[in-house]
Amino acid sequence: MVTANLFCTPTVAFVKQPLHTFSSSNPHLRFSPLGFSTPHLKKQKTARKFTITSQSKDSNSADAPDRLISAITYFYPFFDGIQYGKYVITQFSPFQTIIQPFVPAIRIFKSFPFNGFLVFLTLYFVVVRNPSFSRYVRFNTMQAIVLDVLLIFPDLLERSFSPRDGVGLDIVMSLDSTVFLFLLVCLIYGSSSCLLGQLPRLPLVAEAADRQVM
Repeated sequence: MVTANLFCTPTVAFVKQPLHTFSSSNPHLRFSPLGFSTPHLKKQKTARKFTITSQSKDSNSADAPDRLISAITYFYPFFDGIQYGKYVITQFSPFQTIIQPFVPAIRIFKSFPFNGFLVFLTLYFVVVRNPSFSRYVRFNTMQAIVLDVLLIFPDLLERSFSPRDGVGLDIVMSLDSTVFLFLLVCLIYGSSSCLLGQLPRLPLVAEAADRQVM
């Protein structure tokens, strides 16, 4: 049996011979008390170096097209909330100069009542939820969307509280002017930062945008 053969003691004939008299036909083999050694034989291993470059679309860096797309998205909340600047624009001529180049685009945006909602759906499902776009584009687009959603609150307040004169009118004028100036600052800051390749983080909306963009 195989098991029996493994445990049986073989008969070995020992020949007394000095260790230094051992000879071999192979000149590279030497006998030592610890066994055979081959000092002249060296294994040469070829080390292969691989350089792996990983590119992630989740990085906050952006090339020129990403910067341009991101900068354009901040016009969406500004166009949607342009009505809050009716008091500021009529009273201060510098704001009229700033708004004048965008009048044709604003008219197109306001020409159909559901344009704002359609733009919202397009930006959210086509850009934000599309992994083919970089995280830089999706984050800036989500910031613009959240900023536009926040316009619901001043709109509801203006609809429920619309005084025609007195202190109430002054409050509404101040609120509308504040909202318009905030939108204008966000537009200038967000678009200019994107064109420069920086990542703008708008107050009140940056954390919400972070949670939506993976």
